[in-house]
Amino acid sequence: MFDFTLFGSVFFTLFVIMDPPGITPIFLALTSGRATKVQRRMAFQAAGVAFGVIAVFGICGQQILDYLHVSVPALRVAGGLLLLLIALDLLTGKADEPTQTKDVNVALVPLGMPLLAGPGAIVTVILAVQHAHGFGEQSSVWLAIVAMHAVLWLTMRYSLAIIRVIKEGGVVLVTRLSGMLLSAIAVQSIANGVFGFIHGEG
Repeated sequence: MFDFTLFGSVFFTLFVIMDPPGITPIFLALTSGRATKVQRRMAFQAAGVAFGVIAVFGICGQQILDYLHVSVPALRVAGGLLLLLIALDLLTGKADEPTQTKDVNVALVPLGMPLLAGPGAIVTVILAVQHAHGFGEQSSVWLAIVAMHAVLWLTMRYSLAIIRVIKEGGVVLVTRLSGMLLSAIAVQSIANGVFGFIHGEG
């Protein structure tokens, strides 16, 4: 039987971790200067990549981590370092230089992973799938995951109207603010990983 309580728990936990409102300025900064059609495609690609990564780890995530001898704290530190590199690019303006391959790179990294499908979301999904028993609970967990990624796609897809309002100067401001936000997220992720190592997690 479908478990609405479990569905709500998983959905809102992922909502807090993946933070659709918070991803909006970062998405705008990384996709500014591109045609609307390209931006919409990147929104779909980013949500699709995030769902693919989450689905893989939901199905066999613990086995993957065990096979590679990777702990959860190590995953958090690696994700934090990757985000920090992206944040530095946004702060210094290097991310403003478009290249032919940047469309694909932005949709995959950092939008799809580790920004959306980051260590926190991955660990949450692994635990939720492991603790779900029976078809009803499994269905509740996976439907919550699908619903969350639909929300992410819609948020990014309709945030493009903001670009037409804030113009080029506003985009530059959003880019710098996004860099600061990402750097804080990155440092927090690294700190969580370090504390995890200290406390012997994973």
